[in-house]
Amino acid sequence: MTEFILNLIAWGGYIGIFILMTIENVFPPIPSEVIMGFGGMAVARGDMAMVPLLIWGTLGTTLGNMFWYGVGRWIGVDRLKPFVDRHGRWLTLRWEDVEGLNRFFRGHGLWVVFVFRFLPTFRTMISLPAGMAKMGLPRFLIATFAGSAIWNAVLAHAGLLLGSQFEQLQDYVGPVAIGTSVVALIYYLWRVVTWKERP
Repeated sequence: MTEFILNLIAWGGYIGIFILMTIENVFPPIPSEVIMGFGGMAVARGDMAMVPLLIWGTLGTTLGNMFWYGVGRWIGVDRLKPFVDRHGRWLTLRWEDVEGLNRFFRGHGLWVVFVFRFLPTFRTMISLPAGMAKMGLPRFLIATFAGSAIWNAVLAHAGLLLGSQFEQLQDYVGPVAIGTSVVALIYYLWRVVTWKERP
């Protein structure tokens, strides 16, 4: 994966960063930490400049998140009801939970999207409920671009400051991501096992 990222950056420059960040937000297994970190290393070597790197990286992030936003708009909340009623146990959701989340999102969606841009995994998937709640596209784009720009700047500057040592961080990114996924899976299984239907 690392070799693929480096080759695409070497081949495409800023466009390579844009493509990688777009793909990363549609297929989360490609980590933005590594992409923008390597971009920062390229800045340290003089192969890139920080401002264009952040602009292209953040545009890619925003475009990738628009995919999930569009999926959410297409599904909508109302079309979920029969599915939730039938498979609520496996979703660990009741319809009133969905309605409550939808109301909360309609009132606080901009800040929710902005804050979730700093959280692994959730920063991509938050776009789905944003679309389902029919959050206004301008507000979604503003929150996504602003939050992503800050997070990408942190990652790129980490690559810039750490230089070649940043490559060693990828040895930790994988295990941390796996550990987070395992914890989430255990929590989900616990919810399924302890699930009780309400009358």
